[in-house]
Amino acid sequence: MARIAGVDLPRNKYINISLTYIYGIGRSRAFQILAEAHVDPTKKVSDLSEEEVNRIRQVIEAQGLVEGDLRKEISVAIKRLIEIGSFRGYRHRRSLPVRGQRTHTNARTRKGPRKGTVAGKKIAKK
Repeated sequence: MARIAGVDLPRNKYINISLTYIYGIGRSRAFQILAEAHVDPTKKVSDLSEEEVNRIRQVIEAQGLVEGDLRKEISVAIKRLIEIGSFRGYRHRRSLPVRGQRTHTNARTRKGPRKGTVAGKKIAKK
């Protein structure tokens, strides 16, 4: 099993798909990495030689942030927005959509499940 950037890549998949298991690498970036490393994208991970895996690893390290470093940088950016009191930081703090989406009827993913309305609760008379 190939291990790149702290992630075990699935052995039975093509390398271009397997690279997307690494946080920060999508389909297009996976193809760029493989082209730069001179590796055939239609090869399965189990068929890769150790030299090819090392070339892929070197290209990923040279290109920039993935996995933990990228997650850390994103969280620092969000903390900075919250700290300076920007509108986007306020939306992050309140767990609301940040990019201008409507929230009157939608945004259930971000807001969580609906909080049921309490229908006119009757007060017991003495």
